[in-house]
Amino acid sequence: MKKLIAGNWKMNCDLITARQLISAICNGIAGEPELLDRCEFVVCPPYVYIPPVIEVCAQHPASGVNCGAQNCSSHENGAYTGDVSVEMLRDNGCKYVIVGHSERRQHHKESNALVCKKAVMITNSEMAAIICVGESESQRDFGQAVQCVMEQLEKSVPKDGVNAENLVIAYEPIWAIGTGKTASSADIEEMHLAIRDKLKEMLADGANIRILYGGSVKAENAGEILNIANVDGALIGGASLQAAGFLAIARSVQ
Repeated sequence: MKKLIAGNWKMNCDLITARQLISAICNGIAGEPELLDRCEFVVCPPYVYIPPVIEVCAQHPASGVNCGAQNCSSHENGAYTGDVSVEMLRDNGCKYVIVGHSERRQHHKESNALVCKKAVMITNSEMAAIICVGESESQRDFGQAVQCVMEQLEKSVPKDGVNAENLVIAYEPIWAIGTGKTASSADIEEMHLAIRDKLKEMLADGANIRILYGGSVKAENAGEILNIANVDGALIGGASLQAAGFLAIARSVQ
């Protein structure tokens, strides 16, 4: 199983820097084709930059970089001003969609049920859902981290129609996102094992679904994190906004 190296650009870049960033990433991978022996790559820019990012990726087919979205609407189409449907994302060439990111859960009050609904729509549209789960700092402090994440999995992951081809789980402890804090190797190993066991309990293909770690992943700690058991890649925030850092993380995969 290749590691999935996913960049979440969040609400960053302008058109020029988005083009420059994806060009540098594609050129870097094309210049080190051995990276593709160990890794798959996806970048998730803001909605408005999806078409130009896909255009640049198409100009660099040797890089194998796919494009994803950071979210999608829970509605198929219609009078939902400001929403972007899964069909629109697929039509534009997206292969992945992130759902349930803690920033969506926190700032937009997205529930587990809503995340599950979106994941069903994504997988039914022949894209892969990257479902994010993770505990708050207080939940970890009170010893509730595993319980919290297991509940999110139980309620956010569709029960039918998902497999290793169309489902990815991203464990992102909320307190480590953009803070510079990173969970210890022991904590990551414990949580990823618990997620693996839960996926095997829930799904026929649970043993093969990739589980990413996210939360202040950077070149300096990626080697240790990406070689922990059941860590099948990384969902990278700030470090994905610099091609050099993004590629350095990929190089750390053994």
